[in-house]
Amino acid sequence: MPATREDVFKQVEEVLVDALGVDEDEVSEDATLQGDLGAESIDFLDIVFRLEKKFSIKIPRGELFPEDIVNNPDYVADGKFTEAGIIRLKEAMPHADFSAFDKAPNVSKMPELFTVRTLTNYIEAKLQAA
Repeated sequence: MPATREDVFKQVEEVLVDALGVDEDEVSEDATLQGDLGAESIDFLDIVFRLEKKFSIKIPRGELFPEDIVNNPDYVADGKFTEAGIIRLKEAMPHADFSAFDKAPNVSKMPELFTVRTLTNYIEAKLQAA
């Protein structure tokens, strides 16, 4: 039987509680990994590893957390994503909610795209594709 969204969220929550040392009640779908849960760059590697283990999936490097976009001058100018950059970011992160980001596509706001909902959406899509 396929996992329900609630099942996936609960398992993502477990991973984040273990990886980041946060309390369960801090892990809501809207919580950002960096701002709300205190994740640092090294934590992202640990989170990917734990998600792979928990869900028995493979997460290719850069698929969940795109790496090549921010440093590309075709995609970023003056601290903001260009139109091409926004398109590339949306292609790379179809599991993220861009509704607030689209209003102010600043590079400094990119971490706000990495929410618990983003992880849950990503894992759901991976499981459905498997």
